[in-house]
Amino acid sequence: MKQKTSKFDGKPQRRSRREGGTASNGQNSQRSVRMVAAAMILRSGESADEVLICQRKSDQPMALKWSSPVAKLEIGESAEEALRRELNEELGIEAEIGQLVARIRHNYRNGGAVDLQFFVVRALQERSRTASSKQMQWSNLASLPEFDFLAADLV
Repeated sequence: MKQKTSKFDGKPQRRSRREGGTASNGQNSQRSVRMVAAAMILRSGESADEVLICQRKSDQPMALKWSSPVAKLEIGESAEEALRRELNEELGIEAEIGQLVARIRHNYRNGGAVDLQFFVVRALQERSRTASSKQMQWSNLASLPEFDFLAADLV
C-alpha cells in the first residue's frame, strides 16, 4: 500500500488501489467495485432448458446462497478470460464463452459493490472438479425462483 500525507492534518493516509483509499480516521473513503464475470451455462434437458447453479459452502461469505458460476477478474484479464479460467480451475469445465447477455452493478448494504457481467456458455466439456461449492446442480429455468440466490444474481 502507498502512503501519502493528508493536506489537512499531516497524518499519513493509506491508499489501496482495490479499496479506493482510507481516510486518516481509518474509515474507507469509498468502497471498491468488484469486477465479476458470471456463466449462464445452459443445456437442453428432458423437458426444458436447464442452467447450472452452485451453492456456496457454509463457511463462505453469504453461506448456502445459490449463484451462477462466477470469476473475479484479475489485473489485465478480460471477463471472458477470467470466466474460462475459473470454470476450468474450480469446476473442471472446459468452456467456450458466448455472448454477453446482461451487465449489472449491484450495491450491497454494507457499502460494497459488484459489477457483474453475465455470459452465455453452451459448449462445454466436464471433467472432475474441486470442492469450491457445496453443491452444483442443473435446474429447470422455471424452478429457479425456488432457490435462495445471491441478491446480485437476481437479474
